[in-house]
Amino acid sequence: MDVTVEPPLGMLAELTHRCPLHCPYCSNPVELAAKRDELTTAQWLEVIEAARDLGVLQVHLSGGEPLLRPDLPELVARASELGCYVNLVTSGLGLTESRLADLAERGLAHVQLSVQGADAARADRIAGAKAHARKVDTAAVVRAVGLPLSVNVVLHRANHDQVEELIDLAERMGADRLELANTQYYGWALRNRTALMPTPEQLAAAEPVVRAAIERLRGRMEIVYVVADYYERYPKPCMYGWGARQLTVAPNGDVLPCPAASVITTLDVENVKRRPLGEIWYESASFNAFRGEDWMRDPCRTCDRRALDFGGCRCQAFMLTGDASATDPVCSRSPDRSVVDGILAGEAETVASAGVPDFVMRAPTVTR
Repeated sequence: MDVTVEPPLGMLAELTHRCPLHCPYCSNPVELAAKRDELTTAQWLEVIEAARDLGVLQVHLSGGEPLLRPDLPELVARASELGCYVNLVTSGLGLTESRLADLAERGLAHVQLSVQGADAARADRIAGAKAHARKVDTAAVVRAVGLPLSVNVVLHRANHDQVEELIDLAERMGADRLELANTQYYGWALRNRTALMPTPEQLAAAEPVVRAAIERLRGRMEIVYVVADYYERYPKPCMYGWGARQLTVAPNGDVLPCPAASVITTLDVENVKRRPLGEIWYESASFNAFRGEDWMRDPCRTCDRRALDFGGCRCQAFMLTGDASATDPVCSRSPDRSVVDGILAGEAETVASAGVPDFVMRAPTVTR
């Protein structure tokens, strides 16, 4: 079956893996890209220009912490000059009012701020740094400058009981949008899966709280709730299909169909230093590997949901089965669903017998 490939709508530009936080749920690779391997300013400008030529309309500047790149203002300005909507995905540490005002003047359109917990003690423990109070200050800075604010919270066992308080915090911060996203188990999060996995009781308690808040705040603050898919019958429509709408450029120039695709070690990843971005999007083996439906095997190939969830997450399929073309084991129709059930049962037993283990914290800032 021929697949019609449309231009991408968005690009996640991971400018660096360096970060002042050490979050145990970080989905970046365990082996982080070193500063010496990051794309130069000139190379990032070429990437942004190539992305716009390709059709990208949204540029999300992320990391690690993008504020650690001194060329951030130049990158924001160029993306904006080309007509892109520019979003800054940040921990907020180091974002002063003068610095943000300068970025806004250069064309920054939106700020997405991460929050680890509803109170300083909990949040700072999860972040591995005294950051919570500074994040609250950053939210005030964003509002003072007049930019839209999204607050992003990764939910897991250590903060899931704070869902109501987290919603209240986002309200006080003046957020226009709140994303409550249950942890996806890639990179550091996979190492910490046992400590991060929420309990069924936590998930059951959170759902009515989130539902009520969505209704109460409708028209004032958008709330997006990303479910904990290990507990679901069917997988989420990951990225709305492989290589369909978004691309990610890693700090070293690797181009990925999704932010976590580097976990698929059998994938032949291309790099912007060696091949033009447009060729990678349309022609590369990595981006075409799971487009359309021809790659699917049963039960996906004949499933009535194949156009809804696209067989689930390719990265998750690879990590749990060793085969990126397998049906996502989260799916109740997958022949490998027992793998997920075994993980849930084993981690429940671990918690019952010995308590939740300590986090393996994300590695310190990589500077070499």
